[in-house]
Amino acid sequence: MATETGLTLRVCHHPPGTSKWNSIEHKLFSYISINWRARPLTSMETVIELISGTTTTGGLTVTAVVDTNPYPTRIRISNKELKTLHLVRDDLHGDWNYALHPQVNDYVV
Repeated sequence: MATETGLTLRVCHHPPGTSKWNSIEHKLFSYISINWRARPLTSMETVIELISGTTTTGGLTVTAVVDTNPYPTRIRISNKELKTLHLVRDDLHGDWNYALHPQVNDYVV
């Protein structure tokens, strides 16, 4: 995608077990839980409606949709393929934070 768009893509993950520090989750999930309290989650449509109907006292609203697109699974990328990417890892937690730079005709831009 970086090469297709000509953009550098920054990727930053929360390390495993740290979602408790994700402020968006804290701001939303309690309101989502309140919104669907005591309602049986009988279908995907019910879940989407309850999540989409959530707002916070600060005015944050939620949009939820079902992604029905098929996605391939178990794709394996060889070490050779991985080495062709212009992936630059950050100094701090480079496994979770890195940049993918575009490539043009086998040359990194």
